[in-house]
Amino acid sequence: MSKEGKRGFMKKRNKKHEKRVKKLIVGTALCALILSVSTYAWFIGMKTVNVSSFDISIATTESLLLSLDGKNWDYEVSINEENYDEAYAGNTNSWGGEGLIPISTVGAIDPATSKLIMYEKGSLTATKGGYRLMSSRVNNTAGAEVPGYVAFDLFIKNLSGEEYYTEYDPKNEEAIYLTPESAVTVSTDGGEQNTGIENSVRVAFAQIGRVEATPETTEEDETAQEITGISCAGTGNVTKICDQRYAQVWEPNDTKHVQNAINWYNESCKARTGADVFEDASYNGACGTVEDGTAYSTYVVSGIIDEADTVDVYDGEDYNTYTDSISSTAEDGKLVDLDTFTDTEKNLQGVERPTFMTLAPNSVTKVRVYVYIEGQDVDNYDFASLGKKISVAFGFTKERFYGEDIDYDGNPELPEEVQRNEAVSYTATGEITEITPKEITWSSGASEFSVPKTVTSFTFKDAGTLKTASKATGDWVIS
Repeated sequence: MSKEGKRGFMKKRNKKHEKRVKKLIVGTALCALILSVSTYAWFIGMKTVNVSSFDISIATTESLLLSLDGKNWDYEVSINEENYDEAYAGNTNSWGGEGLIPISTVGAIDPATSKLIMYEKGSLTATKGGYRLMSSRVNNTAGAEVPGYVAFDLFIKNLSGEEYYTEYDPKNEEAIYLTPESAVTVSTDGGEQNTGIENSVRVAFAQIGRVEATPETTEEDETAQEITGISCAGTGNVTKICDQRYAQVWEPNDTKHVQNAINWYNESCKARTGADVFEDASYNGACGTVEDGTAYSTYVVSGIIDEADTVDVYDGEDYNTYTDSISSTAEDGKLVDLDTFTDTEKNLQGVERPTFMTLAPNSVTKVRVYVYIEGQDVDNYDFASLGKKISVAFGFTKERFYGEDIDYDGNPELPEEVQRNEAVSYTATGEITEITPKEITWSSGASEFSVPKTVTSFTFKDAGTLKTASKATGDWVIS
């Protein structure tokens, strides 16, 4: 199709959907049910975390189209327990089987299988100051993914630009940002609070490969097969990606640590000074401090750990201070301090806001999404499995700035999706004081609060009377 024809096609599609799709994010929402399990488990935490049905809904802008099968493209798609394995013939999607189990990964992608390389518990034995760890690779090398985590393919068509760059070069790609609304929380509906299970969840986005995007891909079966068949092999018209970069791993709640997890760590961990994990003399003194509100490293598993290795789950400068089992690169070590994309980075504003991932213009990229529990997270302890219901929500946007980042004067009004804060109306009876959290502000002239979209509840005093505002059902209620 000529460039003029392509422009006409896109103009027609954009006009058709402009009333229905005005969002500036690619949003995904998950909700999982977690059942109580026995306290013997891999790494420091749970044995099994069962998953109930939940839906994934994704919406996007005019310049991004989404698909689960490489053939049907739209601004919004949905995947759930009933249809995840029907996406396209030969897919290897997984909905977790009987439950989620703690695993660990550095984000490396197996070029032979186009799947994430992950490790699970081989053995876990108590030591004087922690737990001796052995690990084996998750056997997802053939066929469908194995039970224990969620995995599915998402195809993203980026229609900005007309040139397709055949060769892989990140310098040709566009920045994509993680929306501030992205969060992992424990739901108050059907779940126990304060166990900290939500603080060990990770979401990995593995880019497998890409092909040139053309309008015909909405109808051509042959082209759809080429898209779904994208693999690390890079055959045909596929531009290889997975042998060039690791998956981007999002670590939500990086600074959050519940007191129960801290107590477990303080009781179990002792500073390590010796190589033999089973010698009592190898452990003596206090480990590093873990406090709520501070982010700490996660030393993830990057290789098979067998009986000849002497690895303790608390190894690392941040915890027992023992670093002989820690490597500077994923290729060389058993444990690696993984540089995840954290909520701390997600919440940075203005020019400090970092890129989450990049996509090539005029391309269709196959992204394999994994949702799992990181077993090496310091918040992953046995009693965390008592939490029952986790909500995971994430979204992408091309917008680097929000209105507040540039002191936008509000005229004309910006779309909701590029407003970092929202207005909460309230009629005060007296002076408004003691607003918590402190990033919320009060405008007496407008009789409203300015509340970050990441905040779902806050407190304040009206003429000395304590008030609580909550957003349980989508609308703010103040009582």
